[in-house]
Amino acid sequence: MGQRARRVLLVSVLLTVVVYFLPFARILSYPFVLLSTLVHEMGHGITAAVLGGQFHGFHMWADGSGVAQFSGVTNRVARAAVAAGGLVGPAVGAAVLFVVGKRPVIARMSLGLILIFLLVAEFTVVRGVFTHAFVICLMLLLALAVWIKRNWVAQFTAIFLAVQLSLSVFSRSDYLFTPVAHTSNGIAPSDVALMARALVLPYWFWGGLCAAFSIMVLWMGLRRLMRA
Repeated sequence: MGQRARRVLLVSVLLTVVVYFLPFARILSYPFVLLSTLVHEMGHGITAAVLGGQFHGFHMWADGSGVAQFSGVTNRVARAAVAAGGLVGPAVGAAVLFVVGKRPVIARMSLGLILIFLLVAEFTVVRGVFTHAFVICLMLLLALAVWIKRNWVAQFTAIFLAVQLSLSVFSRSDYLFTPVAHTSNGIAPSDVALMARALVLPYWFWGGLCAAFSIMVLWMGLRRLMRA
């Protein structure tokens, strides 16, 4: 079982490398940028909800930016945790997909659960035409992977998406070390700047801490996948 998962991982990585060397790589990789934004914003909202706040919704825009709306999180440590929840969201999501991707049957069941979660989100927290369109497209992809009665399809889908989220941890790491966020909604303090406001220490410290945590989580997920 472990050998097949490792082969799927290798194919996913090689396919990703090929995609980024194609002349139209920017177009092909665009959906994965949006995927990382989706997981990032959901990370903010879910963390807020877990800490007793209210997750009102999130918007995504065509430039890959996004924003989550929440309330009821007043504690300084909790506010910092909500900000961090988005920053480490892609790494945590990738690690989870790596773990469930080890076994084809578990991968298929997990994609089904993610599909249900997105369906609920579509009617509760998804905001904006563009966001709705992307979430619906992602749900169709997951539904296809679950509907096809070949468990290896679900396994490949889970691991391939995990690779894309892992890549986004590094390709978009510059956001961890900037005090300002530029979105289609305007300019606002970055997540690490919000953490610095709540917890005093400079933004680059919190960016480095989130980066270290993300790498550790990714390593744990990959290690679990590679284990025989």
